This record gives sequence, structure tokens and C-alpha cells, in this order.
Amino acid sequence: MSVPSKRSCTRPVIVIAFVTLCANLIVLPAQARAQDVMSKESVAELKTAFLADIETMRGKFVGLAEAFPQDKYAWRPMEGVRSVSEVLMLAAMEGYSFIPGSFGGKPADLGSKEEAAKLRTITDKAQIIEHLNKGFAYAKAELEAIDPGTLTGKRPVMGQPRSAAQVALLVGGDLHEHLGQMIAYARMNKIVPPWSK
Repeated sequence: MSVPSKRSCTRPVIVIAFVTLCANLIVLPAQARAQDVMSKESVAELKTAFLADIETMRGKFVGLAEAFPQDKYAWRPMEGVRSVSEVLMLAAMEGYSFIPGSFGGKPADLGSKEEAAKLRTITDKAQIIEHLNKGFAYAKAELEAIDPGTLTGKRPVMGQPRSAAQVALLVGGDLHEHLGQMIAYARMNKIVPPWSK
């Protein structure tokens, strides 16, 4: 009885690998094309879930804004990063612009570029809480008005064509990152997030 050589044992492995690669080259483009188009029903479900998520985030941002005392609004963990007020106003501004605009809604009219830039510099606690509520309410109203049928294909967002699911992940991920930033800021200042009590 002869023992197979190493060379003859590796041929089936190479053939299997080659066949698998060819199958993937045929299947992957078909999957990619399927991801380019979502059904209206799928987009409607995604929209409902995303609206619920931004309402949860609004509540948490506002809760943290209320938990921070006014004298901590200028606090930042180190130079070169946003302060408490800057992170909160960034979230509010995303409600006015980034959230609705990414899904094809109309960004809020905040006046000139200079006036919009001034909003980012607000440090008053009451005004920031007001803008958080207004910004998220604006985003919610714009998203509710969008027909899911208009979101079934890809649209350009931040220079790349993205499906509604990709937009939701991008926008939601960004907001959750800033929420996490605010939670870290709270913990560093010995402030317990209201929902953790």
C-alpha cells in the first residue's frame, strides 16, 4: 500500500478553494445588487425603528444636559476636545441638519452660516436643553414626512452612495458615539446618568 504524496493531498484542497472562490465571485455581486435596493416595507420598518432610537437618544441627551450643573458646561477632559456644551449643541445641530438631510429631508433654516455657527457656541443650560428638544423634534417631523418609497435605493451621503440601512447606521452610530462621550463626561464628573439610578 502506497502513501499518497504531499503534492497529491494538496490538489483537492486547491481545487476546493478555487471552486469556492469562483462561487463567491458569482454570488457576491448578486448579493451586493440586492443590498442596493430595499423594499418599501423594509424601509418603513427601518424608519420606524430609527425614529424610536432617536427619541430614546433625545431623552438621554436631555437627561444628561439636565444632570450637569451649569458650572460644568464649559468642562472638557483636556484641550482640543469638545466641552459639555459643545457636545450637547452638536447633538442639537445634528437634529436640525445632519439627521434629516441624510435621509433626504430638508435641513432647518437656521439663518446665515454665521448665525448657525453662533448656535454651536451657546453655553446656557436652559437654551441648550431647548435646542436639544427642538433639534430632535425637527428631525423627527422631517423623517416622519419622508415617504419610505423614496428611500428604497441609494442616495449620496457624505460623498458615497448609501442605502437607507447604511444611512441609519452612519447617523445612528455618530449620535450614539456622542451620547457615549457625554456619558463618559458625566462619569468623570461623578454625575450619574438619570436612567442609571
